Amino acid sequence: MLSKEETKHIAKLARLGLSEAEIAKYQNDLAAILGYIDELKDVNIENVEPFAHSVKAQNVLRDDVCAPFPAEEIKKLIKAMAESKNGCLKVKSVFN
Repeated sequence: MLSKEETKHIAKLARLGLSEAEIAKYQNDLAAILGYIDELKDVNIENVEPFAHSVKAQNVLRDDVCAPFPAEEIKKLIKAMAESKNGCLKVKSVFN
């Protein structure tokens, strides 16, 4: 079990203001946590490759493919617009 001073020191490092009752409670909790971490030192990780994420995620986006638009549809759109210029749709200015 951790001493009262060690528990106060850990609380200070974590910037926690603990009462005397909380210090007594956290002495046992912190000792259990640190004991578990100490057990992890005994785990054999000799053949384990390091990784950055627990799931092997890959980019699942589709390829960006330009699909041709039929010329007759383009002409219909240009006729439907209020204004056009040089075969392009003319819209209101976004920036002033």
